[in-house]
Amino acid sequence: MENYEQQLQAACEKFRKVLEGQLKRVEDMKSQGDFVDYGALERIKIGVCGGDGIGPTITAQARRVLEFILADLKEQGRVEFIDIDGLTIENRIAHNQAIPDDVMQQLKSCHIILKGPTTTPQKGSGMPNIESANVAMRKALDLFANIRPVKVPEEGINWTIFRENTEGGYAVGSSGFNVTEDLAVDFTITTKQGSDRIAKLAYDYARKNGLGRVSLVTKANVIKTTDGNFLEDCHKVAVNYPEIVTDEWYADIMTAKLVDKKRRRDFKVLLRPNLYGDIISDEAAEFQGGVGTAGCANIGKKYAMFEAIHGSAPRMVQEGRAKYADPCSMLRACVMLLSHIGLQDRADKLERALDICSFEEKKYVITGRDTGATCDEFGDYVMETLTKIK
Repeated sequence: MENYEQQLQAACEKFRKVLEGQLKRVEDMKSQGDFVDYGALERIKIGVCGGDGIGPTITAQARRVLEFILADLKEQGRVEFIDIDGLTIENRIAHNQAIPDDVMQQLKSCHIILKGPTTTPQKGSGMPNIESANVAMRKALDLFANIRPVKVPEEGINWTIFRENTEGGYAVGSSGFNVTEDLAVDFTITTKQGSDRIAKLAYDYARKNGLGRVSLVTKANVIKTTDGNFLEDCHKVAVNYPEIVTDEWYADIMTAKLVDKKRRRDFKVLLRPNLYGDIISDEAAEFQGGVGTAGCANIGKKYAMFEAIHGSAPRMVQEGRAKYADPCSMLRACVMLLSHIGLQDRADKLERALDICSFEEKKYVITGRDTGATCDEFGDYVMETLTKIK
């Protein structure tokens, strides 16, 4: 028992530091200003990070298409592309940091980040236990909203998933503690400020786009305090949007109802905490053709980052198949990037081109192997299609 007392004391000291950090984050959120007005900027700086695995391949293609559609603004000096290296797993391990300090400085010098997938070491992999670069970037740049659209017109599916990005089970995911050899503890974090701002963004989006339903997804019946607070805060925000129907779903039932062909057509905007948002949005992407087809936005008030929702697929690189990787996830992310910086007409044009290439005409098909098109060929196809759209 004496040994337990020492272990409990060590755990309390560890957890106190974690909670002190979260309380500081609450104060930082309280002092934040408004969102960046991109229209007021003389030049929008877009940082491009290839990541690792297939990341450099698909990110290079996304950049090529993005530069094509922004050629006039780039020539006028209103848009600048900045290469940011150093997010490879090798460099991150060498620095023993999720994001090395010099790379973070470069990221903070940009307004927008186009980021390829990065590898996250897992326990037992033989690599150091460094935090996910995605999680680290979301926290450092306070990218509190992860937005993932899923669209399958023939199935009546048109979902936009709003995932709280900086709290939940991921907020301090690398700060868990082995209290004893038998007892390990991790944290789930929820704050009023974090819940309020993701809810407001989701309801604003629903109102702006004429979407009449927001579905709240939690496990508040079991995770009563943190999920319960998230649910209560979202309902308080919903009061300001009387024209929008708000309904509630438990995360496990939601995964089932997405498969229900009748019920799933009712879903419009889905609002959920971090962990459930990650899991269920990957399931949702399968209806669209898999995670390789889906991009996402990570939005904060000062910065925004756009990426694929999938990982770095190191096996494809090991098997020499990287050149056959599907760039659609990153290209869909570019649609969201263009919309975010106020270029909705160009976003709509790129989205239309991707729909033609992926769902309608399908002149080139990506299979991930030599049975299909290469990443470069598909990029050429998208740009060729863009020239035909008025």
